[in-house]
Amino acid sequence: MATILAIESSCDETAAAVCCDAKILSNIIATQKIHEQFGGVVPELASRAHMQHIVPVVDAALKKANCNLSDIDAIAFTQAPGLIGALLVGGQFAKSLALSLNKPLIAVHHMQAHVLANLIADPKPTFPFLCLTVSGGHTQIVLCESPLSMTVIGQTIDDAAGEAFDKTAKIIGLPYPGGPLIDKYAKEGNPNRFQFPEPQIQGLDFSFSGLKTSILYFLNNAGASNVYKQEFVVSQEDRAAFIAQNLNDICASVQQRIVSILLNKLSKAALQTGIKEICIAGGVSANSGLRKGLQEMGEQKKWNVFIPPFEYCTDNAAMIAITGYYKYLAGQYDDLNIAPSAKSSW
Repeated sequence: MATILAIESSCDETAAAVCCDAKILSNIIATQKIHEQFGGVVPELASRAHMQHIVPVVDAALKKANCNLSDIDAIAFTQAPGLIGALLVGGQFAKSLALSLNKPLIAVHHMQAHVLANLIADPKPTFPFLCLTVSGGHTQIVLCESPLSMTVIGQTIDDAAGEAFDKTAKIIGLPYPGGPLIDKYAKEGNPNRFQFPEPQIQGLDFSFSGLKTSILYFLNNAGASNVYKQEFVVSQEDRAAFIAQNLNDICASVQQRIVSILLNKLSKAALQTGIKEICIAGGVSANSGLRKGLQEMGEQKKWNVFIPPFEYCTDNAAMIAITGYYKYLAGQYDDLNIAPSAKSSW
């Protein structure tokens, strides 16, 4: 039996969870609302909020799991990637706790944890499986041969899918965080109303920067003849009116293109590897269009599709805990000299 206390602080969610023998006993998250007024996460404010939240969040996780610190076998924490100040708060807290309790310290890669979120709840995929990992900062196709053996076989060469959603929302004029709002309005729109280009990137890699640019130019021209030009063809007033009158269709068309880019590459990866166990993970995996599209493609191609519950899609400590559990079983501990990293490959 192994009981893991996990801490997640990579961005603007302060989270703690307790895992016992691969079963999540608690998963507590404190969300930072202060960033909404700034239209994005402010790193300094995020760090300060983590310092305020981390003690009560950890305490709440232990109480909900009906555990004491003496029951904990190891402390896991997010080491990379993320906002460096935010990572420092969680990392230093985890190190101090591990030192004071004389317990093993386990550093966890945030993206590996997103993938292993698929192993938290039933039904679970069998190895090997492919995982499309999509978030605000990452878009990857990962070949998973075991809980601790993963290979990135495709990734974005510029922007991430989540960034494409959020930046599009900002261009449209939606409040932060805008990605979920695009999903909301897309449900009421016609996804075939407007046609946006799909990047022609070789292999299994992704690109979203060109798509973002085409959306910007399209809106600047108020959809005039689908002309994509940098300069404004219409007035700001006409642009705003066009967006207001066509908001649902714009969101639906943008979402359909982002989803098609993701699923076309995933389909190509499944064909190349011959793997039919297919998962998604990361914050964007909460998008209803992506979930529906994956399920439909899975039915067509006879895949076994696995989609984590919503609570394990966005940043959370349960995924850090399950990863820490498998690393604990393998004896993969870290010493107190390990440092957080804003950007780190794995």
